[in-house]
Amino acid sequence: MGGVTPFSFFSEFDINLFKGGNHYRLYEKFGSHITTVDGIEGTYFAVWAPAAKSVSVIGDFNFWVEGEHQLNVRWDKSGIWEGFIPGVGKGNVYKYKIHSNENDIKTEKADPYARRCEHPPKTASVVWDDDYAWEDKEWMQKRKRHNASDAPYSVYEVHLGSWKKRIEENRSLSYTELSDELVAYVKEMQFTHVELMPIMEYPYDPSWGYQLTGYFAPTSRFGYPEEFKLLIDKLHQNDIGIILDWVPSHFPEDAHGLGFFDGTCLYEHPDKRKGYHPDWKSLIFNYERNEVKSFLISNAIFWLDQYHADGLRVDAVASMLFLDYSRDEGEWEPNIYGGRENLAAIAFMKELNIEVYSSFPDVQTIAEESTSFPMVSKPTYSGGLGFGMKWMMGWMHDTLQYFAKEPIYRRHHQNDLTFSMTYAFTENFMLPLSHDEVVYGKRSIIGRMPGDEWQRFANLRLLYSYMFTHPGTNLLFMGAEFGQHDEWDFQKSLDWHLLQYDYHKGIKEIITDLNILYKNNPALYEQQFSNSGFEWISYDDHDNSVIAYIRKGNKDENPLIVACNFTPVPRTNYRIGLPRQGKLVELFSSDDSKYGGSGMSTEKELVIEQKDWHYRSYSIEITIPPLGAVVFSIE
Repeated sequence: MGGVTPFSFFSEFDINLFKGGNHYRLYEKFGSHITTVDGIEGTYFAVWAPAAKSVSVIGDFNFWVEGEHQLNVRWDKSGIWEGFIPGVGKGNVYKYKIHSNENDIKTEKADPYARRCEHPPKTASVVWDDDYAWEDKEWMQKRKRHNASDAPYSVYEVHLGSWKKRIEENRSLSYTELSDELVAYVKEMQFTHVELMPIMEYPYDPSWGYQLTGYFAPTSRFGYPEEFKLLIDKLHQNDIGIILDWVPSHFPEDAHGLGFFDGTCLYEHPDKRKGYHPDWKSLIFNYERNEVKSFLISNAIFWLDQYHADGLRVDAVASMLFLDYSRDEGEWEPNIYGGRENLAAIAFMKELNIEVYSSFPDVQTIAEESTSFPMVSKPTYSGGLGFGMKWMMGWMHDTLQYFAKEPIYRRHHQNDLTFSMTYAFTENFMLPLSHDEVVYGKRSIIGRMPGDEWQRFANLRLLYSYMFTHPGTNLLFMGAEFGQHDEWDFQKSLDWHLLQYDYHKGIKEIITDLNILYKNNPALYEQQFSNSGFEWISYDDHDNSVIAYIRKGNKDENPLIVACNFTPVPRTNYRIGLPRQGKLVELFSSDDSKYGGSGMSTEKELVIEQKDWHYRSYSIEITIPPLGAVVFSIE
């Protein structure tokens, strides 16, 4: 095997874009790329290490000896080291040995742009390419319709390692197995999208994937990169979109990772007040550095481009927005205007969303953001951050707090339910019941419900019915769709055996039917982000703990009427005001006996009366079952 041949993928234009922070396809240049130079097959390597005095590629092809394959530094002060190594090919394992000008420090680093990584606990990068032939052309051509803000958007959140395990073999399912089993299950459940907790390579299982070291490599825990593409392809072939969790907020200090990369704070901010996260014991990206900004935006584009992802759920946005996030007084420095906002991070997020939506107008970016920072999901041209949606954390907190109360006390807390409508249309909100709500002693969702067994399951059915008919899109974490009793444990499979019991089967069936109801009724999705799509009928009946509301689509003549009873006392002959005459037809009841309910319901079809009620000229008497929700159409 020869030494390093001078060679480059970079043009002068590439370098200028990179240094200016405007190169958003860096994965086409950096990393390891199998290629042919002067008729010789080998691999081109490129890495950014501006503080280095030398950079060697060490690997299984040179006995991990420093200096055998030393890269060449570019002459343009870009800090890029590059070169072609003949004979190195697919499957070869490597790292970069970096000798720093800073105190003569030496580091051994995995390739930040590697397309594949060794299976943890091993930490090296793997030379890789694949010629995967996508078969999702039909989905890609029509996905704009499926991912639109006025389309049904119901998300099943999944941690691949613990969704389902081969118990007898003590292992998780592979990407290939998931492409059959997960895809079939999500299709059966009628979800429109799957969201995967981070699948980029990560060293530490208890981090759930939120401490990344391989930003451009799907984790090797479940198979090869092309097998992950197969999973996505199969989802698309079954009309299911895929959202990937993405973590541009922080990264771990593992020796082979991005931290202290070339003996200096290269990717992380050098000021600990901006560069270290005290909660997660991790490093924070330096959003003020152009090359780092290009790295992150290129990474977002990579998953949309190379893996056909339909969206990115951006983790921990609040931690990026504020300089004082999780810091005491004196532990942070105000911005140039004296405020607490991280201006560089805000500029980065705006630039990210501009580039994503410019290149992929048919995807969504979703912010996991828990504060009242304004205009997170508003366009950048109007001063917003430019995300497509934002998690509605206030709704989640208030609603779970309300449902945890014994029904007898709920009359005093109805505002916990109705308050969300005072701000529901300030953002494009997604209603999340995510993995964060079923860990660390919070209990499972069913575990929070009060009462005896029947009441707990009735409460859960009511919660989901309220959630699916509330304005906004929806997200449900795996296991919640069949009433998992235990908190989520990343080391264990979901408790699939519970589906032998009728109440758990009933929860699974009601989620399926709610997804169908949502997808089949434009009144629930066409104006899910607009106040034109919602109207209260009654929100102040505290004594009966009843609320009723109207959901409307673009055509006013096809509204849905929703009524919820949050007590175990049936509300018979309960009169509600209605917008017009016609027949009231029951479409759905959470108390249906097939779900494990009592089977109490209104007559299937009732004639609306011309009688004033709730400030309307028309009204009707209905039955709202105990701890139940009913949905009607007007025909």
